[in-house]
Amino acid sequence: MSPVTVSRALAQLAAEGLVVTRPGAGAFRAARSASPAPAAGDTSWQEVALSAGGAGDLVPRSVDASGVLASLAAPAPGVIEFNGGYLHPALQPERAMAAALSRAGRRPGAWGRPPVEGLAELREWFARSVGGAVTAAGVLITAGGQSALTTALRALAPPGAPVLVESPTYPGMLAVARAAGLRPVPVPVDADGVRPELLADAFRATGARVFVCQPLFQNPTGAVLAPGRRGEVLRIAREAGAFVVEDDFVRRLVHEDAGPLPRPLAAEDPDGVVVHVCSLTKATSPSFRVSALVAHGPVLERLRAIQVVDTFFVPRPLQEAALELVGSPAWPRHLRAVSAELRARRDTMTAALRLRLPDLALPHVPAGGYHLWLRLPDGTGGASRAFGPGGESALTAAALRAGLAVAPGRPYFGAEPPAAHLRLSFAAVAGTGEITEGVRRLRTAWDEVLGRTG
Repeated sequence: MSPVTVSRALAQLAAEGLVVTRPGAGAFRAARSASPAPAAGDTSWQEVALSAGGAGDLVPRSVDASGVLASLAAPAPGVIEFNGGYLHPALQPERAMAAALSRAGRRPGAWGRPPVEGLAELREWFARSVGGAVTAAGVLITAGGQSALTTALRALAPPGAPVLVESPTYPGMLAVARAAGLRPVPVPVDADGVRPELLADAFRATGARVFVCQPLFQNPTGAVLAPGRRGEVLRIAREAGAFVVEDDFVRRLVHEDAGPLPRPLAAEDPDGVVVHVCSLTKATSPSFRVSALVAHGPVLERLRAIQVVDTFFVPRPLQEAALELVGSPAWPRHLRAVSAELRARRDTMTAALRLRLPDLALPHVPAGGYHLWLRLPDGTGGASRAFGPGGESALTAAALRAGLAVAPGRPYFGAEPPAAHLRLSFAAVAGTGEITEGVRRLRTAWDEVLGRTG
């Protein structure tokens, strides 16, 4: 063994209290003190304490994180990950991030306390990436997109209030809303994004003051808000006296063949209607949790206050590392490489699904993001075989038995879904070979479920 291995082993043993090290003398077995076995205890009282609410409680206090955990849990060995929400390590800029973190640690003051709003240079970089009239003064640095969404919803709506959401939408956003005591109200999405006429109806019916949307490569449908609807959404929200929370989560995961992207809604909003969320995490690593909240007007101070109360600030070394990364020549090279690879993976998955599972409806092939949204046949679209009630869960379970983890569609709906769906990710796998094999396993699961129910 190398001296480094021995040193790490001794450090681990010392941390566990099994050895003590004495400089100049060596390592020695630590004296063990006899301690009684911990008592079992009775935690049943907590069920009452966690469930009982006061007269002001308008919504259940339980928090359901299952939709989020489905994309965070590591698959078992041998299971292909079609339900992941992050880039596979082979696609992550690990060397560039390591180099950036190393350089950041040597910056003067890198380990000091940062401004609570974030480093000025990083705020300026995010402001430029949003564009329009956005300046660094309207940017707050946050610890990942999920944290930014949590801050935004807590700032904009009181517990018990309705919040309009796209349907289907990201399960993590639904979890954030419910954990904050809000009532998600779904507004249907089609191939051109949210439907403005239904959005206006929802504002009138509920009196909501917040609408959360993903105008670019929406999760899970991949839809891009059509040019003719962008101004309509802002107008409808403004007339309702409401905010639009724009979750711009995968702008940096555009595919090679996408063409020019529309600007963020925040870049076209002079009136402070839009609260914009963007992040570096999806394009880098799950642990590179640096993101931004962008707002204009009095709401900015409330967002700032909630963030300070919750987290104080994002650690300065991570902010410095983000500046080093996005300012390095490796950053544009990484984005170009990911753009080409995601296009190849999307095309491989699309071709494999059309070959092996032609009955799965794929209404939209996105030009960005990392997943496909598929509708299971229900007998209404001319499919010869149909999935009955529970078919989505049965197919998900059968796929896992076949060695494939997929995301069922139900958690993406805030109310009753119109049909059964699957979301298949192509970013978390090792390469196109795993995609082809994964679709083969999905076909095996498909045959198992239809054979059992047919």
